[in-house]
Amino acid sequence: MFKRLVSLVGRYKVPTILAPLAIIVEVVLEVSIPLAVKNIMDKGIVGGDKNAIYINGMLAIAMAIVSLFAGAVAGISSAKAGTGFACNLRNSLFNKVQDFSFRNVEKYSSGSLITRMTTDVSNIQMSFMMVIRVAVRAPIMFIAALALSININLKMAMIFLAAIPVVLIAIVILGSFALPLFEKLFKMFDKMNTKTQENLVAIRTIKSFVRESHETEEFRKTSANILNAHKKAEKIFIIAIPLMQLVMYAVLVCVLYFGGRLMIAGSLTEGDLLTFTQYMGMILISLVMMAMILVTLFMSRASMRRIIEILKEKPDISDDNVDQIFSVEEGSIEFVDVSFSYGKISDNLVIEKMNFKIESGQTIGIIGGTGSAKSTIVQLMPRLYDATSGVVKAGNRDVREYKIKDLRSAIAMVPQKNILFSGTIKENLLWGNPDATDEQITEAAKNAQAHDFIMSFPEGYDTHLEEGGVNVSGGQKQRLCIARALLKNPKIIIFDDSTSAVDTATDTQIRQSIKSNLSDLTVIIIAQRIASVMDADKIFVLADGKIDGEGSHNELLENNEIYRDVYYSQKQI
Repeated sequence: MFKRLVSLVGRYKVPTILAPLAIIVEVVLEVSIPLAVKNIMDKGIVGGDKNAIYINGMLAIAMAIVSLFAGAVAGISSAKAGTGFACNLRNSLFNKVQDFSFRNVEKYSSGSLITRMTTDVSNIQMSFMMVIRVAVRAPIMFIAALALSININLKMAMIFLAAIPVVLIAIVILGSFALPLFEKLFKMFDKMNTKTQENLVAIRTIKSFVRESHETEEFRKTSANILNAHKKAEKIFIIAIPLMQLVMYAVLVCVLYFGGRLMIAGSLTEGDLLTFTQYMGMILISLVMMAMILVTLFMSRASMRRIIEILKEKPDISDDNVDQIFSVEEGSIEFVDVSFSYGKISDNLVIEKMNFKIESGQTIGIIGGTGSAKSTIVQLMPRLYDATSGVVKAGNRDVREYKIKDLRSAIAMVPQKNILFSGTIKENLLWGNPDATDEQITEAAKNAQAHDFIMSFPEGYDTHLEEGGVNVSGGQKQRLCIARALLKNPKIIIFDDSTSAVDTATDTQIRQSIKSNLSDLTVIIIAQRIASVMDADKIFVLADGKIDGEGSHNELLENNEIYRDVYYSQKQI
């Protein structure tokens, strides 16, 4: 786990190495200063040697200045290394999520992924900075101060040795109780982030149903649960603070008591006792720092597990086994005995043994009731999901033989939920083709019947869209998404009920424009309205994940009961 995370240091190796080296210099000088103070006391003040005071005083000042400089270098380096490491970690997580299939994304909630890329990464960043600074400083200071204390008086140093196991055992015991609580706490953060995201996305619905007070109360409960869980976890580690103080004061009393007796007996000088108390402070501070490291590592261990879980997650869909690079030459689609289940177990099939073929350049309509697998079928074509069994072909080749990028570049999809991003209309359309010219953008917009309303805005294609396209209507949003898809210049375009918000006349104009200007394009239209598919070359009627009927509009009116019922129910309306 640690090895995987350390590999993300990347180009920040220099500050990562420089920080502990500077810490070593700082600590060596820091533990050397008490020796100069000892000489000032024994040789200068007690012995009456003024030169010893001056020389050792200047030496102590010089060491303090160099130690301060080394500490500053260590601080700057650790900050650079820590923030750089966190940046690399977030980038790795985001890149990994981008490679996830829909099934991978569904395994984790969006709130959980946000928590992992924010709170968890911040916890690991803090631990990383402590490791390259405090985890180097504390042990070196402890060992050096203890060695010099032993050199002064072995019996006195035994006081420290007796206190060390007490502190370490207490911290380990406390940490073993706290770790499960922190893991539970992070799951609560996931739920809170998910709840927040849901509220922001559904803010219009919340306001229209006047549910603000209900949602506020629900969030208050979630926040209160996090507060209580955090308190419970932190209370365990808070016990460590008075425990450390108890040990420190107990050691101080013992050192002063036994040191005073030894000094009266003449076996310990004033300088030795003064130096010993300074080293005692260093040793105890080192113990406190090591305890803090253990506490931080215990807290971040849960975060590390959650981060590694994402980094180790294997995408269900990849093109790692694709040896040759093929391009989709034409827009034919074929399903050969295709079955599909959203779960990994194939006993709950959404599609079962489906067979059909769509010729390149055809316009295909798909209708069916809710849950009939209309959207599922078209999501198998660009490999948003992989078929559980059977073969899905595009361009007369198994879709798994293409590189994912090449396959999806040839298939444009306009989903039910139309997504626009904050930015200008032009910037949103360029998602379809970043290299498109203004003429190509205009042509795509005209084919999608979007050009006229775009030009009605004072800034035209430079009109700024808010997040989600909230400042345009639903029909306008759909037409912009269609224009964006057309700009890809695909071989196949899929409309997944993506003209539901436009009027019937505009819907007809969009289909006629595409048919006239893009005759080689294979068009697949999923719709609830018969009017949207009745002119198609072929129409598939789906029911319970199977093809209940196929044919032209007139053929289905004659031979398919489901199609006939839908047609006449809409005709009466």
